[in-house]
Amino acid sequence: MTNPPVAARHPITLHTNGRSRVDEYAWLRAENWQACVRDPAQLPSDIRVYLEAENQWYEQQMQAAEGLQQTLIAEMKSRIERDDESVPMRAGHWAYFRRYRGDDEHPVYLRRPGAGGAEQVLLDLNEAAADQDYFAAGDVEHSPDHRCLAWTADNNGSEYYRLHIRDLATGRDLETIDDVGDVTWGSAQVVFYTRVDDQHRPSRVYRHRLGDDPANDVLVHDETDPRFFCSVWTARSQAYVFIGIHMNDQSEIRFIACDDLEAEPTLVEARTEGLEYDVEHQEGRFLILTNADGATDFKIMQAPVATPSRAHWRDLIAHQPGRMLLSIAAYKDWVLWMARKDALPRLVAMDTTGEMQELGFDEPAYALSMQPELEYDAQVFRYGYESPTTPPQIYAHDLQTGVRTLLKTRRIPAGHEPADYRAVRIHASAPDGAQVPVTLLHHRDTPLDGSAPTLLYGYGAYGASMPASFSSSRLSLVDRGFIYAIAHVRGGQEKGRAWYEAARFGGKTHSFDDFIAVGEHLIEAGYTGRGRIVIEGASAGGLLVGAALNRAPADLWGGAIADVPFVDVLNTICDASLPLTPGEWSQWGNPIESAQAYDDIAAYSPYDNVQARPYPPMLVTCGVSDPRVTYWEAAKWVARHRALRSDTQLLLLKTNMSSGHFGETGRFGMLADTARNQAFAIMVTQGVPAT
Repeated sequence: MTNPPVAARHPITLHTNGRSRVDEYAWLRAENWQACVRDPAQLPSDIRVYLEAENQWYEQQMQAAEGLQQTLIAEMKSRIERDDESVPMRAGHWAYFRRYRGDDEHPVYLRRPGAGGAEQVLLDLNEAAADQDYFAAGDVEHSPDHRCLAWTADNNGSEYYRLHIRDLATGRDLETIDDVGDVTWGSAQVVFYTRVDDQHRPSRVYRHRLGDDPANDVLVHDETDPRFFCSVWTARSQAYVFIGIHMNDQSEIRFIACDDLEAEPTLVEARTEGLEYDVEHQEGRFLILTNADGATDFKIMQAPVATPSRAHWRDLIAHQPGRMLLSIAAYKDWVLWMARKDALPRLVAMDTTGEMQELGFDEPAYALSMQPELEYDAQVFRYGYESPTTPPQIYAHDLQTGVRTLLKTRRIPAGHEPADYRAVRIHASAPDGAQVPVTLLHHRDTPLDGSAPTLLYGYGAYGASMPASFSSSRLSLVDRGFIYAIAHVRGGQEKGRAWYEAARFGGKTHSFDDFIAVGEHLIEAGYTGRGRIVIEGASAGGLLVGAALNRAPADLWGGAIADVPFVDVLNTICDASLPLTPGEWSQWGNPIESAQAYDDIAAYSPYDNVQARPYPPMLVTCGVSDPRVTYWEAAKWVARHRALRSDTQLLLLKTNMSSGHFGETGRFGMLADTARNQAFAIMVTQGVPAT
């Protein structure tokens, strides 16, 4: 190919809420898109021809970097422990764990007697994935009596999972159920699961008794409001099954006693505009993590199981502005929670007397994960710790003595010396004066004189916060002189709920302003130079990248990587038939009903704001099976860029014709996507080295 593909233009005029817009590339959305998600082979031929032509152009343009990509993959593989296993978790008389062997892409699930003895293979996901182009496991849960295993898997990236019930005595799967979301055990003979509907919404909850025909499973809850998705889980106490009915800013939870699983679910508190809550069980009470009563950054309340409604909620851990309570877990004698303040997480444990233990950490940027024991009467709190320079570690904190024990540190076979790297936390000033946290990682020998290339990553939506975590793959970039930066922009909750609320509805532009301000600050502070920053984001982070490309000076960025990007925002949020759209209105506004919401979105939607101007080199990816951000968003965006932009910079679209939102699977297979992005960043800032 001597020239990139040019998509045909078939303009149509769309009318919404008294506004009109012209879309030349609407034809790239397949009318049978739901069928294509399940089976990409059903993609209409004209669309397939265009996407495959773009893939051919991508392969041709990236051919010079093929050797570099293979070198990067080899480096990344060399940092992964071939034979590795998790720290066992005790449950009853068994200890459960996972193991990777050699070149296995997927783990094997095993158990051994807690008192010692021979191990038993429960599930080998490598066997399950054999001959599959795509394979992603979902839930894997043993039954309360340890005789069965419920496990789910997706074989094409569509996120329509198949549920399997395995007899652990024989190793055979006894029954399967299709189109499942998540699953939980109510008893040794009963599972509850969510069913995904034709619009890919987990809207129904079913009860299944082992041995029964799934066609006769009992419908326990049928959610008719398309804004809400359903989930199911079982309390650590094994006393209750919970049914969660959630959207972005509302919650409703119901529960069923495990000793009466055929009873109708009992409501905790009816959905109310703006009320969010989550529930844990501890003895005769429910612990409720909620934003009730103006607790913007959440608090923990309690209520008797017998009278769980909001009228009976009482404060247990009071609201503290600026300290965001993130999650909660309950043992019989302990309440455990994670909080975040000033963009750094904290862990706290409280006993039945109200005495607290807070776990603090010294590094300037780090990430924590709660990993509570499976057993309800546990006296040990397990958690994960890592930082940009410190590989993941698993600790056990003895709640009675306060003694902390290191259980495991991820080994880096190729070697890793944390002292060779520098991780720092700085702040950039947004145009309105907001101080935006930025996490930086660089090699200690990288010159900080403005010459270093930088990869700047961001997300900034739905309250999702970007952790300051460790990535062994990231070291390949950093070892080549890159600075790796994470911009903790508004839209996340790094600085509390207000940080998220500031970037909802018409305030969404704060995310973009923050991101651009971070780029400018990195230059002003001497970390990097203009045209030396490659920006990267995925999904809603792709929106961040797309808007930053349109809004920033043309010479600010040196390149852009947008993975499965949410860039056709206006068309998507105007289409109530898409899986996620109704629930999205609480984030962006409803442009179907509100002229103001339409105007707000139209002002920043990346697809609608592509301009006849220069842009930096761009790499864009998508997947035909993606039900979250559909493939045509990326395809239309690239097509419009090709038609309007006034430069000859590299513009690439890579469509995975057989996977969905999360790209390649497997611990080694997924490295190809990472190496592709890194090779692109190196290529556009440093040229293509020999290796």
